[in-house]
This record gives sequence, C-alpha cells and structure tokens, in this order.
Amino acid sequence: MANPDDLLVLLAVARTGRFTTAAESLGLNHTTVSRRIASLEQSLDGHVLARSVGGWELTELGRRAMHAAEEVEQALGRLASADDEPERQQLSGMVRMSATDGFSAYIASPAVAALRRRHPGITVEIETVTRRARQHRSGLDIEVVVGEPQVHRASAFRLGEYVLGMYASRRYLAEHGEPETVEQLTRHPLVYFVDSMLLVDDLDAPRRLVPTMRDSLSSTNVFVHVEATRAGAGIGFLPCFMADQHPDLVRLLPEHFAEHLPYWMVLRPDSLRLAAVAAVADALRDRTAAYERELLGLG
Repeated sequence: MANPDDLLVLLAVARTGRFTTAAESLGLNHTTVSRRIASLEQSLDGHVLARSVGGWELTELGRRAMHAAEEVEQALGRLASADDEPERQQLSGMVRMSATDGFSAYIASPAVAALRRRHPGITVEIETVTRRARQHRSGLDIEVVVGEPQVHRASAFRLGEYVLGMYASRRYLAEHGEPETVEQLTRHPLVYFVDSMLLVDDLDAPRRLVPTMRDSLSSTNVFVHVEATRAGAGIGFLPCFMADQHPDLVRLLPEHFAEHLPYWMVLRPDSLRLAAVAAVADALRDRTAAYERELLGLG
C-alpha cells in the first residue's frame, strides 16, 4: 500500500519537474523528497519518474500514481472545507496551467477568480510563458498556446483568436509624425519580441510584414512591449486587447496591420477526467468567448 504522504510528494515533483522546487513548495529538503520517492517506488515495485532534458517526467506507473495523489489532494481539500455549503464541496484541488502573459492577465485571471467564488476549494497555478505546446507536459494540466499545436497523447481545442496591430504613443507621434503609409511606417523603430528567442512561428508576423523595420526595444514579455511603446521607444506590434486599454496609444494603419492569431488549449487526457481541471477549462472557454470583441480589437 502506497503511503499517501509519498503520493503527495510525487504530485509536487510532477508539477514542478524538479526535486528542489518540490521540496521548497512542501517545506522539506531535497534529501527527504528523494527518500519519499524511493519509498513510493519500493511500495509500487517500479519507477514513477524518469529523467528528461527539462527535469523529471512521469512514467506510466507514475501517471497512475499521480491520479491517486490528486484524489488524495482533493479528499483533503473537501475535508478542510467540511463546513462549507454542499455545492462548494463538489470541486476542489490544484490545477496547473501555462499561458502567454496577456492571456494569463486578461482571460485566465478573471476566469479563475469568478470560478473560485463558486468553488473556493479550487487552486490554480499559472506559469506565464510564450512557447509551443510541450510534447512532454508532466505536471501541467492545461496549456494555452498561440497557433495550432502539434501534440501527441493530448487533446487540443481552439479557444478563439486575437488581433495584433501597430500602435504608437500620442507623444511619439507628436515628435516623429504619424505614418500614413506602410513605407513611412517602416522608417520607424519596432518594439516587439526578441527575434532570436521567439519560439512561436505564428508570432513572427512583423518580420514578414515589415522586414525592413529595425528593432528598438525587444523583450520576451508583451507587457514590456506595451509599456515601451507608451514610453515612446518606437512603434509596437501589440495585441489590441492590451493596447486598447491605454488611451495614450493610437492604432496605426489598421487596414494593413490586423494579424489574426488563434489561441489553442491543450489538455492531457488524464487531466480531463478531473472535475477541477474541466471546470477551469470551461471557465477559460467562457471568458474567451465573452471577451471576443476586445480580443478582436472591436471593443
């Protein structure tokens, strides 16, 4: 019989991919985590983890053990909320997801907040990152990516789309003039992603649409793009749903620059069985649909 404490340690390792990070989250040390995993493997008579480039990945036995660990976690969550109303006891547990910066802030955060008002037993961890969907997604229940993912042993759903447009601050335009043609726009510096670190092909639009624009300020974080554009660093290629929040930004040549990009959600098949994960996925779908006009730059 597996020790429930060992199962919860495995769950922490599966979610972080590393013994040291799992140890910190549990208030243990690395040696204790290692010993717990060894104890679990002995009781299950097999390996639950295997090394990979990005850390530790679950084996097939490890995935089965993680399901049991998630049930233990959910049971503890229900016990902790025993005094809550019955409907509030129905959903509990940890859901781990990754998404881009903008989606995390404007879609995921309000969606999760609304969901937790109904089901406070649900806890969500969001890793903000702009990348392709992982082929090995140990520890992640949900991934939201830009562009259609090519994944195996996972389910992918199209959430919706958003629009990128060219923006500049009113102050910048007062100093440098407002471009009225594409040729004039290409004389200005660009604020966008670091080209050498861009991992998503769908986000390479500026290199294709305006290849002669020189970089001004580049970052891996889209909030930096917005603030750099507001500060006058150049013309930013920005998500409309983020840029339109700021009245000091002006959209330029929308008839030429309206790049539509899709959001996709990727879920592990085993995660789909968990009520908490399904609830978060539904909340993300609902919030994306409700925010459609803003995403398309029409709000």
